[in-house]
Amino acid sequence: MNIAIAVQPPRTDRNGPIRVMVVDDAIVMRGQLARWIETEPGLQLVGLMRSGREAIDGFDRAAPDVVILDVDMPDTDGITALPQLLGKKNDLVVIMASTLTLHNAKISLRALALGAADYIPKPQTTREVTSVSSFRRELIEKIKALGLRRQQRSERAKHAIAYRESPKATRIASPPPPPPVAPQLRSKPAATPRVLLVAASTGGPQAINSLLRGIGEVIDQAPVLVVQHMPPTFTAVFAEHLARATGRPASEAVDGEEILAGRIYVAPGGMHMRVERRSGVATIGLDDGAPVNFCKPAADPLFDSAAEVWGSRALAVVLTGMGTDGMRGAATLVESGGSIIAQDEESSVVWGMPGAVAGAGLCSAVLPLDQIGQRVIRLFAGGASESSGL
Repeated sequence: MNIAIAVQPPRTDRNGPIRVMVVDDAIVMRGQLARWIETEPGLQLVGLMRSGREAIDGFDRAAPDVVILDVDMPDTDGITALPQLLGKKNDLVVIMASTLTLHNAKISLRALALGAADYIPKPQTTREVTSVSSFRRELIEKIKALGLRRQQRSERAKHAIAYRESPKATRIASPPPPPPVAPQLRSKPAATPRVLLVAASTGGPQAINSLLRGIGEVIDQAPVLVVQHMPPTFTAVFAEHLARATGRPASEAVDGEEILAGRIYVAPGGMHMRVERRSGVATIGLDDGAPVNFCKPAADPLFDSAAEVWGSRALAVVLTGMGTDGMRGAATLVESGGSIIAQDEESSVVWGMPGAVAGAGLCSAVLPLDQIGQRVIRLFAGGASESSGL
């Protein structure tokens, strides 16, 4: 069966639509994604392929900004096609699509390490493709957020090159745009933290891995609680990755287990993770309630409950991610004396979550990803040392 490629000429205007290619061997999935993209303002379908090989061969003609890439396909699968597609365009956004299996979770996380921007879990059956509204919402939001981010970075890079190469007289007449206004920062925390809370979404797996890999001395003296927006199955695999990266125990949190220094607790996909005091001991509480900020797990429930248990001894780090999850909980933490560090815009895949807490004036620092670890280490090393329980 021949697959028609909806090829449009490359965009020349700076504010044009985000060009999207769909690569999936399932005809129902291809057709539904195509209809959603074609009817969405700001998006343009430029390619509809059934294998990685077709995507590679048709890439130059389609010139996409964003590629939705299925994991399992005949001929050339997603993980094989990924590096070849990224090699064709250095700022290409690739979103991996896979069903919720252990194998696909491992492949999707590997794809992130190879340069994919994000992943999206596909419905288990073709019938669910047309009926699950949350899948459509998440897909479109990710395409727009990641595609817009790519456009913004591309325009800044072009402007910087043009400015450097222009005559001095032109530079004076047309100066570069001013840098963004720095967020208002709160004072540094007075108390030494005893727990580290980490929240992230889009771009989070790589960012969390990078952060925790460099703060082993902090993990040895304090528990680390992680909320990464991920579906079931994926969080268990993600915890295994963190354990290998840090050399410290990391696993999906279990309801009722004691929270101990030296361990990394990952909120299970499909469950909110909270903190509870039981007989004076800090323990994990899992909540199967409604999504918060369209997320489950979400950062707000963890931050809210941690404020009650640890107060000024809680330090939260909000990393790259779409949306505003974590902002309300961060405000609760700050009101209780806790402190917040946010990843800066330039190093974030999407500056949604960290931008929200920074814009609300809740942070004591807004830093590039590669500087957050050292700041965390200094905060845990400062102040009075106490050996009291968690």
